[in-house]
Amino acid sequence: MANAGGLPVEAGSPVPLRQDEESFADFAYRVLCDELIVLDIKPGEPLNDEVISRRLGVGRTPIREAMKRLEGDHLVVAYPRRGTFAAGVDIKDLAEISEIRQLLEPAAAARAARVASPQLRQELRDFAREVGQILPAMHSQRDLMRLDMRIHRRIYRAAGSRHLEDILIRYDNLATRIWSLVLEKLPPVSEHIAQHRELLECIAEGDSEAAARLTTQHVTDFENLIRAVL
Repeated sequence: MANAGGLPVEAGSPVPLRQDEESFADFAYRVLCDELIVLDIKPGEPLNDEVISRRLGVGRTPIREAMKRLEGDHLVVAYPRRGTFAAGVDIKDLAEISEIRQLLEPAAAARAARVASPQLRQELRDFAREVGQILPAMHSQRDLMRLDMRIHRRIYRAAGSRHLEDILIRYDNLATRIWSLVLEKLPPVSEHIAQHRELLECIAEGDSEAAARLTTQHVTDFENLIRAVL
């Protein structure tokens, strides 16, 4: 998997801390996944497992395990005898990705509204308040984008279906890469993300119809935002 190229993120980019009980492979996957999604690792960039191993402070075997997972997520592409490269971002994929998300995201939100436990509902209410508190102070488009990803993942987890969660994370990652590609052309996306507060509260209150409707609107608005700057 090693190749001659290096990673421009090697120098000067802080590496997140490994979480308690997080395996080295999971840690490498988490860090690389984030860098690939927000395009810190540019489409087409080579991923050298030796360079990444030094940068993250983990062995090359966990790096290779992470690479396999990233390949399954369509975030990297491996070529025999050439190495592994960050997958390209094709704007033409936007319509297909959006169609899939418009089918599955409302279903996940509605399911979360139906099946979430009382404890999880309270956590969603608390998270909605947290979003309202931190959003006004956030001005970085990338920070806003990462907050959007956090919210989506909370909802996917609340749906209580591992298979649905895995699929939604994959397509949200691909959608966010497209978002990252045009991020500098977009107007501030804080209002777009603020829509999630009402969605989180609807899920917490068990209103599955409203949760599905708001989610459909959110995914549609996302696609329209992107298309407006293409």
